[in-house]
Amino acid sequence: MGCRLNIHEGEIIRQHIAGQDDLVVVNSCAVTNEAVRSTRQTLRRLRRERPDATIAVTGCAAQIDPASFADMPEVDRVIGNADKLTPEAWRREGRARRGDQISDIMSVTETAPHLVAAMGANTRGFVEVQNGCDHRCTFCIIPYGRGNSRSVPAGRVIERVRALVQGGHREVVLTGVDLTSYGPDLPGSPTLGSLIARILKHVPTLERLRISSIDSIEADQALVDLIVSEPRIMPHLHLSLQAGDDMILKRMKRRHDRDQAIRFVDTIKSRRPDIAIGADIIAGFPTETDAMFENSLRLVDDCDIVFGHIFPYSARSGTPAARMPQVPMPIRKARAKALRAACAARRDRWFDTLVGTEQAVLAERGGQGHTDHFAPVRLTSSCEPGEIISARITGHEAGRLLADTATYPAASLEAGELNGARIMSKTTHV
Repeated sequence: MGCRLNIHEGEIIRQHIAGQDDLVVVNSCAVTNEAVRSTRQTLRRLRRERPDATIAVTGCAAQIDPASFADMPEVDRVIGNADKLTPEAWRREGRARRGDQISDIMSVTETAPHLVAAMGANTRGFVEVQNGCDHRCTFCIIPYGRGNSRSVPAGRVIERVRALVQGGHREVVLTGVDLTSYGPDLPGSPTLGSLIARILKHVPTLERLRISSIDSIEADQALVDLIVSEPRIMPHLHLSLQAGDDMILKRMKRRHDRDQAIRFVDTIKSRRPDIAIGADIIAGFPTETDAMFENSLRLVDDCDIVFGHIFPYSARSGTPAARMPQVPMPIRKARAKALRAACAARRDRWFDTLVGTEQAVLAERGGQGHTDHFAPVRLTSSCEPGEIISARITGHEAGRLLADTATYPAASLEAGELNGARIMSKTTHV
């Protein structure tokens, strides 16, 4: 459940529990109250479906509030976020013996060097390069589920990427809790930009590299230069913006202001115009007035946000924002609806410009896929999952592009074509 990092860690857990058919694991999320509620609903449903199975819950929700999950009659075991990555935590335990393991997440100083050579049912490979967060945004509970920021040494990251490529993955996604904080805890204080440059150099057969959510204020110049110039980096960025009003950003304890966010997007798009921008925005943060909300609403156009991850503010116990004057929930929901509508309108205008073009699509199951820009696509025919195909965009509906599949695959990276090589020779970007 939850973020891409949980997907990656889910594959590690899958390896540790191989052969235990009577064990069900829920890898939980805690980013909002709704995420925690969904976790509890899932656990109750699983117990109804698998009455004789051992059910374990792990992840951020379990780490932050283990006692509440241990009290659930549906749950047999509670495993902490650090413990879940160790094989010892998943040794067989009878239902009569709980075997709970919840370590102090704040005492963890390194990320575990887990090597995942394949990602199960996922067409993309995910590589954890960073975990935890040193910042304390006033709305966020996640540092208490993930601990302090810690980075994976570049050599280990490169090993993981290479293994995924050798395992057949043509696209790899770099993940982390606070991805752009990568490096200061490592010798020489490398940056995310320097890490990506090393990946591209040392894994020349990697065709597509995607970067998950970043904090624009932390982006180093090397990262910016690579994003706008390297064809193997996909033209899609998801930004942790959270709000478009300076006072709200200050009360959130964010480290950027409105103008800095707009300037960052302008800089990126002036050098790579086709890049698609996604963003997290919270609606109805405590003390948010109508005028403050309008600043966030205008940010959709000011930053050309076509993929909005919008959610009404969720008060998390133990965070400073939970003690601030709250915006009534109906207003939060109405503002979230308005933000989603604004993002959808801008996305649809962008989709209109793609009609009639050919796009490289990474095929997924069920006749679905995503373009380089991470736009979802419904294909006229199912393709082999993980294949990169060339598709002509014929229209769009319900937030998805519609596409006819061409008879030829998109050109792939040939052996010997190194940095800066032309990869998608039959793809036209708008």
